[in-house]
Amino acid sequence: MKKWSGGLLIIALAMILVFRYCSIVKIEPPKQSPKQSASDFFGNHPTNDSFITSSEIKVKKEAESYKKPHFIEVDGPNELFASHDIFKEGSRALLVWPHMRPLLSRSDALPETAQGVKEASMAWKDLLSAIDKDKASKLSKSDSQEDKNCPFSVSTFDKIVSRDGVILEIPCGLIDDSSISLVGIPDGLSRSFQIQLLGSQLAGEPEPPIILHYNVSLPGDNMTEEPFVVQNIWTHDLGWGKEERCPSHRSANNLKVDGLVLCNEQAVRSSLEENLNMSQPSSDMLTNVSRGGAYGSANFPFVEGNPFTATLWVGLEGFHMTVNGRHETSFAYREKLEPWSVTKVKVAGGLDLLSALAKGLPVSEDHDLVVDVEHLKAPATLKKRLLMLVGVFSTGNNFERRMALRRAWMQYEAVRSGDVAVRFFIGLHKNSQVNIELWREAEAYGDIQLMPFVDYYSLISLKTIAICIFGTKILPAKYIMKTDDDAFVRIDEVISSLKGKATNGLLYGLIAFESAPDREKGSKWYIDNKEWPHASYPPWAHGPGYIISRDIAKFIVHGHQESDLKLFKLEDVAMGIWIEQFKNSGHEVNYVTDDRFYSAGCESNYILAHYQSPRLVLCLWEKLQKEHEPVCCE
Repeated sequence: MKKWSGGLLIIALAMILVFRYCSIVKIEPPKQSPKQSASDFFGNHPTNDSFITSSEIKVKKEAESYKKPHFIEVDGPNELFASHDIFKEGSRALLVWPHMRPLLSRSDALPETAQGVKEASMAWKDLLSAIDKDKASKLSKSDSQEDKNCPFSVSTFDKIVSRDGVILEIPCGLIDDSSISLVGIPDGLSRSFQIQLLGSQLAGEPEPPIILHYNVSLPGDNMTEEPFVVQNIWTHDLGWGKEERCPSHRSANNLKVDGLVLCNEQAVRSSLEENLNMSQPSSDMLTNVSRGGAYGSANFPFVEGNPFTATLWVGLEGFHMTVNGRHETSFAYREKLEPWSVTKVKVAGGLDLLSALAKGLPVSEDHDLVVDVEHLKAPATLKKRLLMLVGVFSTGNNFERRMALRRAWMQYEAVRSGDVAVRFFIGLHKNSQVNIELWREAEAYGDIQLMPFVDYYSLISLKTIAICIFGTKILPAKYIMKTDDDAFVRIDEVISSLKGKATNGLLYGLIAFESAPDREKGSKWYIDNKEWPHASYPPWAHGPGYIISRDIAKFIVHGHQESDLKLFKLEDVAMGIWIEQFKNSGHEVNYVTDDRFYSAGCESNYILAHYQSPRLVLCLWEKLQKEHEPVCCE
């Protein structure tokens, strides 16, 4: 009996303990796992890290270590966003403008944001003044508008001669395929001469930035001293950059700009080797040495007393110099020093300049004289939600490119009916005349959105965010496409290709699933370890053209409003990083790659063709209208 009573006591005590434990810790039944699709399971399995890609892990680590930025004081926003009648009048060119202010004052702002905003505030002040003057002249019916424009060419007839050299004014900057041709004779007085491309001189700066410094050092007497060319840049803040010398004393055979070598070294080497092998060169040999590249002899292109024709032309990636018809040097663009910002050409030193001609310059149209202007204007958008918004990256002085797009693929029925809206996203220019012409263009066609910063390449990710804002808050669209002003887009084929594809979590374009950061300093796409410490990027679509769904665009807008997303200067890669974070927040992502999005050129059956000049854009459109086949022009 005692044994039973003892056993019962133990059981009772155990039950009391269990009861008390349950009252402290609430025990819930196991939750049933939600159903998962195959893509969910293999793409984003919640419990097994072996199914998570390395790029996902990297982005997750980035998110975990990411510290929210704070707002800082920056020179310029107060002026850019100050109250003005132009905002009250509801200009269609400034619909995104007010939404951009928080992005400009973040402590983790993109490189050159502070400078781009400060310079934009100065440009904006000048533009508002010009707009007010224009209004006043219209009210008084006086013809007081300054007779300025953006001409196709300027020559030595327009030159300014100063004690520092000859200066040729470039009214509205340079664009792709612009060229500057010089005819001159080295006089040998100083054994060198310089050709410089100068930018705008800002208030407080003693000298303007040098976008390209091209210094030619002539051969010494009897060719005993090695001739060379040095290319460099200079800014007030940083001084001289890293020079590039030709002939180079380092191996640069694998480095190219627009497919051209940095330095044509064969000419100099062969002539020097010949001279070193002969202690007493003959008069015949000196005659041969003095001949330029036009005679086919391999030697230095600039020689004392011999005339030359040099052409400096603008490529996609850099400046190129040809002398007497032969390519001699190439120089990749440096950050903040891009061809659109060139305002002057300066020639100084020991050179007798016979003539200079800059041609292929950006030309603005007189919109009052455009016959089909009504047919080119952005159509009214009457629907509550568009099928697609197409945001086009453009630069202020690319007038001809924009006009070509308006006359070509922006004439698709889907665009003219209002189902698809096309808008150009353009930063302010440092050249006041370009901004005036840009404003007139925006008012004439209603398809331009101005950005409150100067159009530096390192700031273009801000345009990507602006496109997402426009496509979710201003003209809501089911899909949002980003493209460039040198791209031809078959809008009808894009729409057709979207049918049957996912309407949520979509990234559609030419997708790079495996890519690594460019660690080569001086490269346009250089990324240091602080900006991206990992060995590879998450999947991203090539920048000339891609489409995202509305939910991704909303995620990006909200993420930047809350400062939850990191800014990254390569806009197409940035989109891939943000989409990876969208995926890691629990959403399914559909990566759809299509080889018909050509990021470098054109191929038959294209959806998008890149690097198309205005002439080629119009040619492609004409072929489509006549042949009804996507056939390239070149």
